[in-house]
Amino acid sequence: MAKPITVPVDLGDRSYKIHIGEGVLDKAMEFLPFDLKGRKVFILHDKNVASHAERLATSLKADGIKFLAVEGGEQAKSFGQLQIVTDWLLSNNVDRKSALFVVGGGVIGDLGGFAASVTMRGIPFVQVPTTLLAQVDSSVGGKTGINAVQGKNLIGAFYQPVAVLCDVSTLKTLPERELKAGYAEVVKYGLLGSAEFYNWLEANAEKILSLEPAPLMDAIETSCRMKAEIVGDDEREQAGGDRALLNLGHTFGHALEATAGYDGRLLHGEAVSIGMVLAFRLCVRMGICAGQDADRMERHLKACGLKTEIAQISPKLTQNAREITELMYHDKKASGGKIGFILVREIGNAFQSPDVDMNEVESVVRTSMQ
Repeated sequence: MAKPITVPVDLGDRSYKIHIGEGVLDKAMEFLPFDLKGRKVFILHDKNVASHAERLATSLKADGIKFLAVEGGEQAKSFGQLQIVTDWLLSNNVDRKSALFVVGGGVIGDLGGFAASVTMRGIPFVQVPTTLLAQVDSSVGGKTGINAVQGKNLIGAFYQPVAVLCDVSTLKTLPERELKAGYAEVVKYGLLGSAEFYNWLEANAEKILSLEPAPLMDAIETSCRMKAEIVGDDEREQAGGDRALLNLGHTFGHALEATAGYDGRLLHGEAVSIGMVLAFRLCVRMGICAGQDADRMERHLKACGLKTEIAQISPKLTQNAREITELMYHDKKASGGKIGFILVREIGNAFQSPDVDMNEVESVVRTSMQ
């Protein structure tokens, strides 16, 4: 078994480390920045990963651990679920020295992290991502929150974990559809900032999706290092900062998720996959990206079994292109009536632009629905 890889996230007094490897859950105590002696320990987990939560609890060797299992899926990111989590913490006498471990995918990580941020104005929490998407993206960087009727992730806070424990063995229990959806976020890193990484992914995607340990850990490590570097330079996604680049495909994707009502027919990674395809097509229409780059990335996503068209969402969306486009004005990157799209000049070269013709955006959406 290979030695775990450590990726630092440098944020001054909010710095922490990401630990990646097989069996990390079984050695969790080695990777914590504090001793659990004298601390109350809480484990919030997705109902579907109870076995991973139990593995973690066994390795922590703490007395009186409190567990709360919640349903996964985007609908868990709600005010109702937030209240359930905070009530559980408070009724069990949580204090500011307590440690909350959040075990599951991106949804549980976002919900648990936000609960940690608002309980007693902040308690320490540890991200324990069990999906590929969460291991390479949502568990790193401190974005936490829940959804609103108007859109995804509109209520939340920047609140950093004290550690991230990525045990790649947990991916063996992940449904194939969710594994592929997570891979879309891996591809995103190559498309936004590293043609070299993207080229490597094209050559190694089959091995990664087959969970071969070495290429899988390489893909997770590279993704985490890229995100850690961006977050270190722009923790709170300031105007003009590079953190916004991590939203490549997300303006389209979030609008599609909101349109689908977070009902399970479109996973976040699938929405991002479609969104990245539409972003590249938009750039081709605008004359800033070569069509061959757009065709190349689309072929790769298709070859990996990912959705690339809105028409592939089933059951089909009943809203029209104008209604989907209007939802983009609720995006967090929107300002002054304009939407900050992440565009691309070529594979590995993304940038933010506040100046996009929304008629072109609507046309790209409409074509993908046919």
